[in-house]
Amino acid sequence: MRKQQKGFTLIELLVVIAIIGILATIVMVSLNTARAKARDARRVSDIRQLQLALQMYYDTSGSYPAALSGLATTYINTVPLDPDGTSAYQYCVSETLGYHLGTKSDGLETTTDKALASDADSTDACASGSFSGTDPVYDVTP
Repeated sequence: MRKQQKGFTLIELLVVIAIIGILATIVMVSLNTARAKARDARRVSDIRQLQLALQMYYDTSGSYPAALSGLATTYINTVPLDPDGTSAYQYCVSETLGYHLGTKSDGLETTTDKALASDADSTDACASGSFSGTDPVYDVTP
């Protein structure tokens, strides 16, 4: 007669740990994609908020400010920073376009993403400030 075994064998434990590791990796990859999309959605929202503040500034003064800091407290509480937390949104005053405002994307700008694919993509020279305007960025003009 055989003795009854209690507990798990080493092989069974290793298989379970491997399965948990694979599932955790899949979840982390999915979360990273979702985080990048959330950052891009935040960028689009911030740019639209800044566009509205710029239009209110223009209605009041008849010109666009030289820097986004000119909007603070009167037209917008605080000028938002890029969701990466280290960079400001790009802005320049343009003689032909009025202004050029934009931000980078997390590499998700494709033709299937309507918000990011329908941006200005202009490389117009700026009278003040610097702005690349080339993809991958989300950029707008008035």
